[in-house]
Amino acid sequence: MQRYFVAPEQFDGTSKVRLTGEDAFHAVRVMRMKPGDPFIVSDGSRVTAIASITEADSSEVKADIVELLASDSEPAWAVTIAQSLPKGDKMELVIQKGTEIGAYAFAPFQSERMIVQYDHKKEAKRLERWSKIAKEAAEQSHRNRVPAVEAVKTWRELMAAVPDFDLALFCYEREGDAAAGTGIADAVRKWRSEQAPAQDAQPHIILMVGPEGGFTEAEANEAEAAGAVIVGLGKRILRTETAGIVGLTCLLYESGEMGGA
Repeated sequence: MQRYFVAPEQFDGTSKVRLTGEDAFHAVRVMRMKPGDPFIVSDGSRVTAIASITEADSSEVKADIVELLASDSEPAWAVTIAQSLPKGDKMELVIQKGTEIGAYAFAPFQSERMIVQYDHKKEAKRLERWSKIAKEAAEQSHRNRVPAVEAVKTWRELMAAVPDFDLALFCYEREGDAAAGTGIADAVRKWRSEQAPAQDAQPHIILMVGPEGGFTEAEANEAEAAGAVIVGLGKRILRTETAGIVGLTCLLYESGEMGGA
């Protein structure tokens, strides 16, 4: 069943809801939906429901809410993928697949070996594009919320944010050499033994991933000084757009999301 995220004000209590703009166009012109057809709608926080269309055109779709649904598809751990800006459309892939798997948010940032030339003037348009990709991926994967895509941070801003998280992991290829270093499972188990979160609390974790050229040793030292744990992702060198997806999957496994814990 097709799913749409809408603003809370598009709900009329718990009886009616409206789709507008691109969502209405998609429902009518792309999905060929008509009166009587059902869809799932969510405001991203309080309400998720099945609705049935009563009136439909490409500018607005009106629907009756027929059933409220439990909101239970979000991971127990809130994992932010901090991704050094990659070249081309690789950030789009990270956001799309990270959203499908269960990322809580995305924090793009600048680092020393970054290949792409960051253009501040293009940031608003790029953030709009990335946010749209997150919304579409959240709808496709039946998430209950759309992950936030934050404004691009400088390296200093990223380091200043590290203490705000319950656990900060810095993915560094040297730590994975010969699988002799600390892995994500090691870091999570140590964290749990030292400061296990309350059972009903949602821990916030940040996973930092370098650019195509990797992190520098100086950046690794600065991250560790800021409170991050240096971890490896195995003996193989992963592409930048792969590392965050692998790390996120490992974390959700350790949380019990995929049978671990």
